[in-house]
Amino acid sequence: MNRFSPATVVRMMRGCSSPALFLMGIMTVFFSSPANTPAELPDSNQVLSRIVFGSCIKQDLPTPIFYTMAGEFPDLILFLGDNIYADTEDMNEMRAKYDRLGANADFRRLRSSFPIIATWDDHDFGINDGGADFPQREASEREFMRFWDVPAQSPVRSRPGVYDAKIFGPEGQRVQVIMLDTRYFRSPLKTGKKRVGGPYVPDDSINKTMLGEAQWAWLQQELEKPAEVRLIGTSIQLVPEARGQEAWGNLPHERERLIRMIKETRAGGVVLLSGDRHWAELSCCHEHVPYPLYEITSSSFNQIHPRGTPTENRFRSDERTYHRENYGVVHIDWNLPRPTVTLEVKDIEGGIRIEKKINISDLQPN
Repeated sequence: MNRFSPATVVRMMRGCSSPALFLMGIMTVFFSSPANTPAELPDSNQVLSRIVFGSCIKQDLPTPIFYTMAGEFPDLILFLGDNIYADTEDMNEMRAKYDRLGANADFRRLRSSFPIIATWDDHDFGINDGGADFPQREASEREFMRFWDVPAQSPVRSRPGVYDAKIFGPEGQRVQVIMLDTRYFRSPLKTGKKRVGGPYVPDDSINKTMLGEAQWAWLQQELEKPAEVRLIGTSIQLVPEARGQEAWGNLPHERERLIRMIKETRAGGVVLLSGDRHWAELSCCHEHVPYPLYEITSSSFNQIHPRGTPTENRFRSDERTYHRENYGVVHIDWNLPRPTVTLEVKDIEGGIRIEKKINISDLQPN
């Protein structure tokens, strides 16, 4: 039997009009490639046109959505956090939960077939809604590095936190991927009367931080680098206002700081990717930004929100929200006279539930 590399299959199958051949392509990827070695990241000169992302994996539940995601033949997959539900200070228990995910056959095949970049959120950090006061954050970081096979020479290993950034593609087709760490440095949140979304209320203190000063300085340097499209992965939502839930809006000065930094660095092409909420939605901010700031939220890979009612969001740009298993897709069409980026939320069968096409030229500062 001939064995093709995942990259070869991608080239063969993209644009395929036959469902039978398309299915054969997925099966070739999933069953003809080794399921133990993580796929290597794209070369820095590789043009990215399809990025898949999402969040929230209950490690003990089935994950059939990974098979559907493989059918996208993505150039890159972004895991935005809650990649396991560890919720423990016992690192043996955390490692065992990571290993349960690692033993998942669908996950192994997805990981060996397509390159992945990951960040964390609270549950894989180790504690629900946790931040810098989590006593096991350093040990938890080591477990993150181990599971995601972060190379020994990676700059991520030389500093606290798990934030990272990479640029792919030649000039004119550069995609910058920025994965933030909203846990390791985050100050304690302020609580009040519980609302629909949760107990948190905005805190106007200028002494509290979401990212920590080292990560803020690093982020500014990254935003100053040239790129046509910038995908910023933030485990929690930034554009929607805080309505009790965990969000950047609970630290409004930090939310404003990121928006201001995008403006002051003249960083074009920014699209925010988030998870956490256990539903999917598209938000857009037009306030104090150099161009419309879109955020697409995808969550969860294999859980259903028990309440079902979405938190109020005046920035929601599409009245639809989606509350079953889902993943997100960023499709960049570089071949058009005016290249576009299309943001999608897809269901477990690959059906489009939310969609927005944007001209990349409309995501540039004046």
